[in-house]
Amino acid sequence: MESLFTLWQSTGLANFTPGQIVMMLVGCGLLYLAIARKFEPLLLLPIGFGAILTNIPVAGFSEVGGVLYYVYKVGIDTGVFPLLIFMGVGALTDFSALIANPRMLLLGAAAQFGIFATLFGAILLNFVPGFEFSLKDASAIAIIGGADGPTAIFLASKLAPDLLGAIAVAAYSYMALVPIIQPPIMKLLTTEEERKIEMEQLRPVSTTEKILFPLAVLLMTILFLPAATPLVGMFCLGNLMRESGVVDRLSKTAQNELINIVTIFLGLAVGSKLSADKFLTVETLGILGLGAVAFGIGTASGVLMAKAMSKFGSSQINPLVGAAGVSAVPMAARVVNKVGLEANPHNFLLMHAMGPNVAGVLGSAVAAGILLALTGG
Repeated sequence: MESLFTLWQSTGLANFTPGQIVMMLVGCGLLYLAIARKFEPLLLLPIGFGAILTNIPVAGFSEVGGVLYYVYKVGIDTGVFPLLIFMGVGALTDFSALIANPRMLLLGAAAQFGIFATLFGAILLNFVPGFEFSLKDASAIAIIGGADGPTAIFLASKLAPDLLGAIAVAAYSYMALVPIIQPPIMKLLTTEEERKIEMEQLRPVSTTEKILFPLAVLLMTILFLPAATPLVGMFCLGNLMRESGVVDRLSKTAQNELINIVTIFLGLAVGSKLSADKFLTVETLGILGLGAVAFGIGTASGVLMAKAMSKFGSSQINPLVGAAGVSAVPMAARVVNKVGLEANPHNFLLMHAMGPNVAGVLGSAVAAGILLALTGG
């Protein structure tokens, strides 16, 4: 009988807690979004599966000696995985639209307003019983407004590792929901006539300009915001490999094999933080709510800035492109193009929207650097 009892105690049935069951269902929900709805499948699938693995009783996936424990320690705790992802994203990014129309930098900057508005929102939540966010916690939560998953993970790992799971899930969930969240905000803030505006064709951009751009961005970051150089530097390295034309093998590796391998481990590492004891808290609900507000504010800020630039600038700008100032590349730009085509079947805004879209990637990295500098992270 004793041996049977020992055997029973080693089974999952004898050790499951209600919280673990809930979190495994959350993991299954993420798998559903990834597989059935195709929402950010490259990350939601490994995150969801990581959530299931980390909540298996007795297995010890996320405990010392477990594979997820070491994946997290090596890639997230050190900040290496988000930086490698940024290098891959840089290698995938074409800055031509932004170089041809530098004013789009303002739209990328305006969309980051959601980050700083959410920072104050997180601090104000401390007046609600059950919430105790420090300045570092609030800073890590606020970056969700940039809709940039790697940046959110990088900042959370530095400032609020205990909140990493909730922050990462919120960031990637809202990135995945861009086609649902953004169009109503865009239509609410613009008129039918504004959505029909056709923008001037962009000028051709030379190879020299494309090569000098990442170097110029890195130099400006070094001079004015060194705290942002880990993210911006890796992004610029990836982009320089792409545009230089002399290291095609390295560029293709960064765009494909490297970023794919890192994405698998990044997702599993984030999923490992979705354990019941850390995720099922009132703070997690606050983070998810603040993330939605942040994303909405970022989208609205970009659209309103585009309206102002169109009104007071020398050439007309379709206000819809301002919504692409968030960092969800290239999904936000595709949403802008889709909404523009609904208003005017001859209005192709994709290339114009890519300008603020890639500016948003740089903007979220700069915002992360500012928050790191302010909090001493």
